[in-house]
Amino acid sequence: MKKSTFKIERMDCPTEENLIRMKLQNLDSIVNQNYDLANRILVVTHSGEVKPIETEIAKLNLNSRLLESVETTEVEKVSEDHNQRKILWIVLLINFIFFLLESTTGIFSRSMGLVADSLDMLADTLVYGLSLLAVGATIIKKKRVALFSGYFQLLLALLGVFEVIKRFIGIEELPDFKVMIGISILALLANTASLLLLQKSKDNKAQHIQASIICSSNDVITNLGVIIAGILVWLLHSSLPDLIVGSIVFVIVFRGALRILKLAK
Repeated sequence: MKKSTFKIERMDCPTEENLIRMKLQNLDSIVNQNYDLANRILVVTHSGEVKPIETEIAKLNLNSRLLESVETTEVEKVSEDHNQRKILWIVLLINFIFFLLESTTGIFSRSMGLVADSLDMLADTLVYGLSLLAVGATIIKKKRVALFSGYFQLLLALLGVFEVIKRFIGIEELPDFKVMIGISILALLANTASLLLLQKSKDNKAQHIQASIICSSNDVITNLGVIIAGILVWLLHSSLPDLIVGSIVFVIVFRGALRILKLAK
């Protein structure tokens, strides 16, 4: 038995972890996978050669490299914890509720920043849902769920990018900065609550909880970005800050959708 350690520079959220898990699921030589998203480290316990595992991970283009591969007699046991799953469901629900809230208010307030942030919330919801629904499922079902998730996310991102381009070249009313700031503050409070819930969990050292903490932290940063954009819209009397923030988030969602589709196919 061998224990191989990989450094994966672009692995910092459940999205990337889930992609890697699905990519490696057909390799019968793998006994266990241990993810440390905070340090971008993956430790795989396996039999046989490490090269097939290294090749599959490299196909995801996440800037990965093999650090070491050593003999081991220890095999860690991975068990599902009910408390972890309960917390993840709560965070999933928070993300989905704020996807609905931000997408609706973003459309009516003409804010691309809010709409884009809502898609980021939806992307997290799909990732958590994909992970939970795929537990114990067949490979074919996992790929179907991933395809649906990827195509849906890609469609929304493309529509968002198209709308941003249209507003860049056209004359549009200024977004309602009061709604932008108000809703983003609510989203910030919700993501902060999720973050505190995850950090105070007795299982906060578990891999999936650590992954969720990182993603919630990223969501907090995005919320702050939309708040700053709203303030700039107010001070500069220009829609450009809102369009710029919206564009950045749309691109992030678009890239995530492409990764999921590439893997599922």
